[in-house]
Amino acid sequence: MTSDSLAILQRRDFLKLAGAASVVGLSRSAAGASPRRIAIIIDAQDATASSIPVRRAAEQLREDSLARGLMCALVRSAEQAAGSDLCIVVAPRNSPLTHAFPASSASPSNADSTFLVSGRLAQTPALLVSGIGPRGYIYGLLELAERVRFASDPESGLHFSGTVAEAPANQVRAVSRYFCSELEDKPWYYDKNFWREYLDVLIASRFNRFTLAYGLEYDFPRGVTDDYLHFPYPYLVEVPGYSQVQVLQLASQEGKRLASPVPLPASERDENMEMLRFVAAEAGARGLHFQLGIWTHAYEWTASPNAYHHIDGLTPDTHAAYCRDALAILLGECPEIAGLTMRVHGESGIPEGSYQFWATLFEAISGCGRTVEIDMHAKGVNQTMIDIASATGMPVELGAKYSAEHQSLGYNQADIRALEIPNPDHVESGPFSLSGGARLFTRYGYADFFQQGSKSQLLFRLWPGSQRHLLSADPELCGAYARTAHFCGAAGIDLMEPLTFKGREGSGHPGGRCAYSDQSLNPKADWEKFEYYYRLWGRHLYDPDVNPEVWRRYLRREFGAGAESVETALANASRLLPLVTSAHLPSASNHAFWPEINTNMPIVLGGEPSPYGDTPSPKCFGTVSPLDPQMFSTISEHAQDLLAGKLNPKYSPIEVAEWLESFAGASGEALANARIKATAPASPSFRRIEEDVLIQNSLGLFFAAKLRSGVFFEIFNQSGNREAGRPALTQYQAARQAWAKMAERARTVYMSDISYGNVPMRRGHWTDRLAEIDKDIAAMQKAIDGALDPTAPPTAARALKLASSVQNRPSLNCRHAVPASFQPGQALSLSLVPSTSGNHDSHMMVRLNYRHVNQGERWRSVEMQSADGGYGAVIPGEYTGSPFPLQYYFELRRENEESWLHPGFNATLSNQPYYAVWERRS
Repeated sequence: MTSDSLAILQRRDFLKLAGAASVVGLSRSAAGASPRRIAIIIDAQDATASSIPVRRAAEQLREDSLARGLMCALVRSAEQAAGSDLCIVVAPRNSPLTHAFPASSASPSNADSTFLVSGRLAQTPALLVSGIGPRGYIYGLLELAERVRFASDPESGLHFSGTVAEAPANQVRAVSRYFCSELEDKPWYYDKNFWREYLDVLIASRFNRFTLAYGLEYDFPRGVTDDYLHFPYPYLVEVPGYSQVQVLQLASQEGKRLASPVPLPASERDENMEMLRFVAAEAGARGLHFQLGIWTHAYEWTASPNAYHHIDGLTPDTHAAYCRDALAILLGECPEIAGLTMRVHGESGIPEGSYQFWATLFEAISGCGRTVEIDMHAKGVNQTMIDIASATGMPVELGAKYSAEHQSLGYNQADIRALEIPNPDHVESGPFSLSGGARLFTRYGYADFFQQGSKSQLLFRLWPGSQRHLLSADPELCGAYARTAHFCGAAGIDLMEPLTFKGREGSGHPGGRCAYSDQSLNPKADWEKFEYYYRLWGRHLYDPDVNPEVWRRYLRREFGAGAESVETALANASRLLPLVTSAHLPSASNHAFWPEINTNMPIVLGGEPSPYGDTPSPKCFGTVSPLDPQMFSTISEHAQDLLAGKLNPKYSPIEVAEWLESFAGASGEALANARIKATAPASPSFRRIEEDVLIQNSLGLFFAAKLRSGVFFEIFNQSGNREAGRPALTQYQAARQAWAKMAERARTVYMSDISYGNVPMRRGHWTDRLAEIDKDIAAMQKAIDGALDPTAPPTAARALKLASSVQNRPSLNCRHAVPASFQPGQALSLSLVPSTSGNHDSHMMVRLNYRHVNQGERWRSVEMQSADGGYGAVIPGEYTGSPFPLQYYFELRRENEESWLHPGFNATLSNQPYYAVWERRS
């Protein structure tokens, strides 16, 4: 149902129309055995229950019911529902329509809460759908619609006893879609049917926010080619008083230079604006909060002789005022815009510290006459910028990267890489004076933004670095993110959609964003490949402990008896690259590290140069830092520990390799079962999953073998023994074999150039990467052959044995009560009671590691004292007396035998491996 038809329906007498329809729809005179009859009655006296978004959801339920052979109509009264087999009542709990429903202690508690309870309306069995805000009603109605759509018996989906009361775990559950390529993105941008269906899936998945964003085609306005909508205002509106401002086209969307500049036609500008209005209206009509993203405010590019467009008519003196006035027009033309997302650091094209520009721009927001949230990308933000935004009187959010520009395991990293720690003696100048200097640690995390009394609220943003092209969907991982998206009171999380940055930097290709060489695999719309992703993420962000039936019913419709195996195969495959990201991160930037089509990092120092700049020196595979160096050890660090016989409780690269092999093995076994059991294993929907699972499993095996190779080679390097290099070479060759086999199969599936940027490390195919792997293997062989000592010293032999052994980390149960709160300025006492069969282990030592939830600080540690069958320690009062929450974990050791962490990771790596306390007592 289109928003246009809903608007027409609103202008007419809705009740009269619904009543007339009901007389026909529920008539008992239908010939033959009539199907089950359902009436939907909406409380017309309640503005929320009878709002357009709620009526749209009710209409969706009606259409799905009709499609499954049920008779269903909207009615206006209980009398008109008489004779139906079930009446669905859409009303608040205090409505006259709900008097006969049983009282319940459970009721909607949040604007997005949904409430369903069975009862009666007069003599008719009934089901009440209730809420506080429109989305509460919408989620309840769409839940019923999905039960009807996916159930083998549609009638059974509408019958249940008792009460269902659900409230969201996360305030913000968002998806963002970015215009990054004129060639690849114009087709979906102008497609109204695409938007209707896409937004339908988002609201049914219980997302509550959608962002359409412009201006992220480049990280910085330098070397620009494809720049359509990059500085979006003149592509959308003509601003009174600035008639001289225009877009001049210099090249076609394919990059072919024009003979002379051509002004952007007014009709094209108007069409762009009409689509923005349409998307905003369609989002609002479904109950979605619509956010507009404007990531670039530069109007001219540097060192960009091949730019496709030029913005004419602006000067530094008119720039800020023009942007303000243009933004005011957008806010006036699109009343559904409820928030704005902007980067305000140097990559926006506005040098950091240019506070007057932002103060001028934000005048458009404060003067728009309604509430518009301001979401500032957190990089480089300081208190001055927060104050400028707060001065508008609008809610302020800071959009911080959840795990640098990648998808890690589902927890906020316990610490940042050393490269991101700010140096107080370093002074940066130029456009990045803050994000490259004192505010360096704001680049890739939550920094110091979790301060008590802040004028802003943190919002996490999950960037598309490590996973952007292949389908990944793991219920356990989604649940982990859902539990940590509101970490320390954060608002929630914004998912940059799969395929974000496809065709970026002028690298676009015709033929669809999914880049299939096998055209039979192309879905009608690119989002269809990722529908399962959206369903998992949206429902988990709403409820981390959601009933698995909400996604399994979808899988059963698609794959029949193979649904469970498909779920298991994809879930295990989807853990592989997040694990690699957390444990071994050559670059925090999505601009560089792309493990789906990994650019090889050399193991052998002095062979091929490192392709990664933001990685520790010397720049080679063995020195690469984990994303979370507090929980994971580097290859070099682990080899050094093995040679020294030193216990290290961190998770080692060998343990990571074992996990990778285990997940890949479980996924492969489940995929084999899925091929046998699935309803149509040759169908495009199955094959898309199959091919992406196979690629990810091979990537897992590649990284597992390469991590093992790296450890062995570091033992070889540090011991100087040639014998230690042999397993390094064997493992590297195994890694190469896994990659080559996968790449050959992928040749028939994906195009030869899967492009996310204009340089080789952001585009290409798996087959392209083999040459660099081969060079590094040859360099390793040469280094081993040139070693002088053929015999291993005892330390090397012991290290090799340990590195080759199965890693058996202790799994001792421990009791620990996490404090619900702390009182600043008062000591916080913590205790840990290991389970040692009732006997105190005199050889055990326990340390407490703690830190403020502030990534600008380092961890502290204290030895815990034995007491009452366990161990105790305090975080001192002078430390708790800060504006920050607290986080901590425990380190356990048995003298020279073993060491481990508590709480550590669970079997699916889907928990937070430390504790956090952020509630404060006065």
